[in-house]
Amino acid sequence: MRSAPAPAAPRHRRRTALAATGLVAALALTMTACGGSDGGEADAEPGGGTSQAAGTGADGQVEVPAGLADRLKEHGIDVDRWKDGGWKDWDRDKWLSEAKDFVNPMIEGLWKPDRMKSAKEADKTFGTKDAAADQGATDPEPAPVEAVAEKTPYHRNAAPVGKVFFDSPEGSMVCSGTVVKDVNHPGRSNLVWTAGHCVHAGGSGGWYRNLAFVPSYNDLGKSETELADATTSEMAPYGTWWADWASTSNQWIQGGAQDGGDGAAYDYSVLHVKPEQGSKSLEETVGAALEVDFSAPSATEVASMGAWGYPAAPPYNGLSMFKCVDRPGRLSLSPSLPTMYRIGCTMTGGSSGGGWFRVVDGETRLVSNTSIGPLENTWLAGPQLGRDAEAMYQNMSRTYGGQ
Repeated sequence: MRSAPAPAAPRHRRRTALAATGLVAALALTMTACGGSDGGEADAEPGGGTSQAAGTGADGQVEVPAGLADRLKEHGIDVDRWKDGGWKDWDRDKWLSEAKDFVNPMIEGLWKPDRMKSAKEADKTFGTKDAAADQGATDPEPAPVEAVAEKTPYHRNAAPVGKVFFDSPEGSMVCSGTVVKDVNHPGRSNLVWTAGHCVHAGGSGGWYRNLAFVPSYNDLGKSETELADATTSEMAPYGTWWADWASTSNQWIQGGAQDGGDGAAYDYSVLHVKPEQGSKSLEETVGAALEVDFSAPSATEVASMGAWGYPAAPPYNGLSMFKCVDRPGRLSLSPSLPTMYRIGCTMTGGSSGGGWFRVVDGETRLVSNTSIGPLENTWLAGPQLGRDAEAMYQNMSRTYGGQ
């Protein structure tokens, strides 16, 4: 493409209900106004698309699973120095790329307001206007749909949506993400859905670093001037959540490229996160999480889809949440790859990884995420979420969801 004291119980329950239903109502109303093949089974083992991460213990020291610690030593990495700035070494020979090599020790306080505001949009998957020749499954290019600013406060209107921050060799970067339900741990999810290119550089690179999720970023939608001296609680009202485990598709790791490449049709990721402070789950903290729709419906079967995110490239500045709703069409990058969804939308880089939603039986479900778009910023495309995506998600939930 190219992401205080606890209120009294009754008030908390009311906020939770509003947060969970606000997005459903908003999307359903917008949709009413508008009238509106898989790549094989994913490897369910940790080495086949699911990655372990280091964490920090009660004493603040880096904790790394034994197997991963040995693997890092093989790459010449001293984990004890990581938090002291060792992560800034982007020596390509030491840039970990394999699925099992992800490492992301928490560095509390790293993502301060100024650092979050200065993060640049991720542009690892930029297509061109003629990104795909007509393969017989590509519909005409959609007309641009002007992105609409989401209503504030975001926690009442789009509670599951937030920003994903990370460090790359080019500096601090940003994407968008969505809190999703954990089927094996109902009501206590710590899972965030985003794009593969927001966690891993693809075939020519490796895992990004210092991955963190901030739900309801800039909750009140304040302007740049109003946020000149913003506090962390203003920018991250529900805290900063670090990815301690991550997963993306093997197809993205192997085939992802600057323009999406063959990995674009599999450009999705799930993060398992933990808070810098506190003990409640992410779902309990924000009061909402969305079910993921892995049925991969054909675009011809869906009347409308909505894409949510925080576009950061001009004319946007990454401080506000926007959305686009359109009837999806089909985009085929190759006859050998699953067909992607495509909608008209003027959101720019930074909205990458943001969830695409549709309403099924009155319930909003995540059905895709922003992956690629043209330089002209007239449309967005996202992957279908079929068996590969579901296997990745299920493995994350079973293996790490309860931790």
